[in-house]
Amino acid sequence: MINFNRLSFYGAILLIVLFFEVNGQNRTVEKSTENLIAASQAGASPLFFDPASYTVPIIEAQNFSHPEEFNVRAGLPNFFNKVKNGNAVTIGYLGGSITRADNQYRLQSAKFIQNMFPEIKITGINAGVSGTGTDLGACRLYDQVLRYHPDLIFVEFAVNGAFTDGMEGIIRQIWKYNPKIDICMIYTISAGQSKSYADGKVPENIRNLEKIADHYAIPSVHMGLQAAILEYKGKLIWKADPATLTDKIVFSADGTHPLEAGGNLYAEAIARTMLKMKNCAEDRIHQLKDPLIADNWEDAKMLDPKSFATFSPEWEAVDPKTIESLNQFSGWFPYVMKAEKPGASVRFQFNGTMLGIFDIGGPEVGQIELELDGFKMNLEEKSSINYTATKNKSDPKAINRFNRFCNNRYRGQCVFIKTDPGIHTVILKIAVEIPDKSKILGNTQLSDITLNPEKYNRSVIYLGKILLRGEVIGSE
Repeated sequence: MINFNRLSFYGAILLIVLFFEVNGQNRTVEKSTENLIAASQAGASPLFFDPASYTVPIIEAQNFSHPEEFNVRAGLPNFFNKVKNGNAVTIGYLGGSITRADNQYRLQSAKFIQNMFPEIKITGINAGVSGTGTDLGACRLYDQVLRYHPDLIFVEFAVNGAFTDGMEGIIRQIWKYNPKIDICMIYTISAGQSKSYADGKVPENIRNLEKIADHYAIPSVHMGLQAAILEYKGKLIWKADPATLTDKIVFSADGTHPLEAGGNLYAEAIARTMLKMKNCAEDRIHQLKDPLIADNWEDAKMLDPKSFATFSPEWEAVDPKTIESLNQFSGWFPYVMKAEKPGASVRFQFNGTMLGIFDIGGPEVGQIELELDGFKMNLEEKSSINYTATKNKSDPKAINRFNRFCNNRYRGQCVFIKTDPGIHTVILKIAVEIPDKSKILGNTQLSDITLNPEKYNRSVIYLGKILLRGEVIGSE
């Protein structure tokens, strides 16, 4: 296990953004995580990228050294074996908004790896979805990463929930698909967590992820350690206006998402780890041990709706490329199923414990009702994206797909609905009632809805994917 006791700079540890149980059952998410969800306003980025085309200077890897910045464990033997044999490789980056963005570590680290092997063709996969965690990550892993046969996958979700049940599910899915794929867990941090590092400790959410990394002998990188020490030494400001006149490094503008200089520090940690591991190159099959968490998300999946669900006539398949406001999501969704009429329904069957949707929000979206096994469900809200379906309620509650981030813009969003284990018949319907959108937006966001009420007075649903934990039954 990691020991940071040799560092002792701060006597007090501020509350970290997210607290959770290692078994993933109890999740308490502070309101500040809404800022992470807000980052998904940026929408989707192209799935593939070319590290060789990134023109910024190569980051410096040797300007910092700390024995506990990373844990090599079993290393990345197959990746380095492949490049040393002259073969092209594919690197997947799976994470949240910090992964999605172009200057917050992903491109810098990929460019450094390309420079390590300039004669090798390297293809990058950008599977970053802003404001989402390992739960959605476990669902979309195959669709956005595995089916493109990556050789190495970096997994970044520390500031977006760090849910260990989802993380273990991601690891187990990867090695069930191909036990020769190498994995590296990378840990980003938020404002306040740097003080934990400087005090000689690891933030609680990362400690729990490290238990997963230890169990499967997966290398991991504490990307925020260098920044934390620079902050303690007075050489870095964690959060400030980028225009601030200072001779210090300004790490971020919001306390979470690094500016390019902060992203360089994150990428430098990956670079040092890669240099340390590069001499361990061999053909190896990773061993899939017994799970630490019985209810991990290895059974999670993201599915093409038309492949198994039945839609009522009101639905139409829409190509996002043909609609300006939806075009940015074409990399995620080759089509979306669109309907607006209340009562428009989609039906399917599955055997499992969770269903959900991955959809697109905007001013015109409405609400969805759930009928499960012939009963209208009351959807008990556990968090902004997690619900539990319960029967025998006289006032069934719908899922509102409009939120305060939907004002005059679109965003990718998801929702998960927990069910009892077993075989279920699912009917999702567009609700009659339009949510009180003015109230949801609040007093500071009323200008557009006041000027364009017709744009909001609608109940459109844009369904991109269906999420499941379990297995589809038949094809409707």
